[in-house]
Order: sequence, then structure tokens, then C-alpha cells
Amino acid sequence: MNSPITPRLPGIRFVHSPGPTHVPDEVMHAMQRPMTDLADPRVAALVAACEKGMKSLLKSPQSDIFFYASNGHGVWEAAAANLASDQHSLLIAGSGHFSDQWALQTEALGLSVLRTPHTAGHRIDTQAICKALKEDTEHRISAVMVVHTDTASGITSDLMAIRQVMDQCKHPALYVVDVVASLGAAPFDMDALGVDVCLGSSQKGLMMPPGLGFVAVNAKAFAWSQAHAKPRFYWSWLERKTNTQSEKFCGTPPLAHLAGLEVSLGLLQAEGLDAVFARHQRLGGAVRAAVTAWSSANSLKLHCLDPEGFSASVTAIEVALGIDPEALRVVAREKFQVAMAGGLGPLAGRVFRIGHLGDMNEPMILGALAGIEAAMTVQKVPYGPNGMAAAIAYLAQHTP
Repeated sequence: MNSPITPRLPGIRFVHSPGPTHVPDEVMHAMQRPMTDLADPRVAALVAACEKGMKSLLKSPQSDIFFYASNGHGVWEAAAANLASDQHSLLIAGSGHFSDQWALQTEALGLSVLRTPHTAGHRIDTQAICKALKEDTEHRISAVMVVHTDTASGITSDLMAIRQVMDQCKHPALYVVDVVASLGAAPFDMDALGVDVCLGSSQKGLMMPPGLGFVAVNAKAFAWSQAHAKPRFYWSWLERKTNTQSEKFCGTPPLAHLAGLEVSLGLLQAEGLDAVFARHQRLGGAVRAAVTAWSSANSLKLHCLDPEGFSASVTAIEVALGIDPEALRVVAREKFQVAMAGGLGPLAGRVFRIGHLGDMNEPMILGALAGIEAAMTVQKVPYGPNGMAAAIAYLAQHTP
């Protein structure tokens, strides 16, 4: 008799991509609640709780929160559609693959985009932003748009340094930050940083499945959009600034995702944001300790060249010529149940990436590192000894 159940390996597969990430049981259970009609007052209460929770996480109590049934690319488009006009340009700071993709997507909308150059392995070049703003004597640049953490390279840039350069240039451009890969993993204070618009999505530090995007907009940015932006509808902030649920979401709200978000925000607050950020730094440090030990065999190395730019969310490991990181990923996933990420854009075929964000703890990261080391052994990738010992020593030293 044939079993109707598909055979599977026992236990769980470790998810160590930088998104999607592991989803806590509490969030999954919340997302399984029965649907309800939109007139139910509990729907309005759920939306209000999510908006309040996001304002608290972003540290921007007066900003408007707009939710979209989308991924991060969708909220890229939302920001561009609301902050561009035929008389203005958007300046997208070069930071790697995702800033390039944001620029290409925005150009595809027929909008004017300027870019600053980027040097692989390094953070955003603040002086290049300064140069572009100083050259814009007619103030046609409406916004400076930056990716806080470039997931492809595992590099986090200094948001305050960018804000200070913008202030020094005395340019009126709005400050827009993509926190898709950093929110819930690294400190972010929207108001203290002088950020006018920030955007993100659900599948990373917010510990949820993909499918929910958000944009936070302060009064200055909202007024600019109201006065200058080109006609738009689905992405528009103007129509969504309402208490009518169908208009707030331009249709039916993504109720399951909102239910999950309410719980995930509660989990972050219950742990305490300082503890959350310290945990991410600790796990990232353990990964880097292991990679540093492995790299003594000269077959792989940390891609980030700036110690100040190491990401709390993901670590990119560059491999030597002749090593296939995609084959390594397959062995890690299929033989050792560790799912990690590969290279994107110019880093495709050159790196593999270990995600260490979201609902993650020490045993999970040690299990992932052991599985990856086992995969390197199978693939005969030369690596230095004591990688696991280095990770354990780092955790032992930094665990509170």
C-alpha cells in the first residue's frame, strides 16, 4: 500500500537565508485565525495596533504608516511614485546590488534617477552624495534614497553620516531609507536620524512570511508628495490616509499578515529592543569568527572590507576562483538541512551568504555553521581548522 504522505527527513531544515527567515510558531498561529468581515471592529483595532507598533519600532510616533500587500520591491515603487515629478530627480546612493535594482526599477517607471558610484566591499560613499547635492544648484533632486543594509553584500552603511552630509550641503532633498534588511536586527531611530520616509517588508527581522510591505512617512514628505508628485493610485499615500479600511488598503486588507505582524511586534517588545539588537550582533559576530578561522586556507573570505560595515543581518562569504558556491549550497541544503543564500547581481557565483536575523538563537547559528562546514568537507573546499571552536568561543565571551 502506497503511503499518501510525501517522505521527508526528520527534524527541521535550518533557514539561514537573509529572507525569508524563520517564522515563530506564535506568528504562524496568529496568521491562521479565521477571516472576518471588514466591518468587524476588531479589524480596525488590529490595523490600529499594527500602526502603533510600527511607529514604536521606528521611533517615529507622528509619522503615517501605510501598509501594502507587497514585497520590498513594491514599497520601492511606492516611495518612488510619491516622491517624483517631471521636474525632479531621485538620487539613489550606490550601495551594491539592491541600490542598482531600485534604480533600474525606478527608471522603468519613466522617472529621472541619478546614482552615486559604489566600491565593492565598502559602505555608501557619503562624499559622492555630497558632490551630487552640491552640483544640484537648482534643487531638482527631491530625495536621497539609500539602502541601509545591502543584503547581497552583507554591508550596513552609516545613516547618521549620510544625514550629516545632507545637512552640511544645505540641500532640501528628503531623506529616504530602505530598512528591509535591517529593521528588527539593528538600531534604527527614524526621527533622530532625520529620515523623512522609510520602507520595509515582513520577511526578515519582522519574523513573518513574505507579502507585507510598509512605508512610514513624516509630515514634510507627505506635504511634498501632495504638492508635487505625479498622478498615481494604488501606491498613493493621499488616498490611503483615511480611516476607511477599503481605502486605507486600496481594497481588502491582508488580514492574516496584519495578525502576524501584531504578534511579531509584541515578541520584539517583550524581548526588549536592546536585547534584540545585542542578540543579532552576537550571532553575526559568531559567524564572522567562524569564517575568519575558515579563511586561513585561502579559499574563502569575508566580502565586507570595512569592519564598521559588518551587517547584523547577514554575512557574505567570498570564495576563491574554482569553487562553486551554488554546488556548496545544494549540498548544505539537501544533505545537511541548512538553507543559505547565494550571490546576486555581480556577486552571483562568487559568494554564499549566511543569514543570522529574525527568530534566531545560538544553537541555531551553531547548527548552521556545523552544517556548512560539513558541506565544505563533502565538496572538498579547503578551510582552516577551528571554525566551530572560534564561533563557540565568541558566543561564550559575548553571552550576557
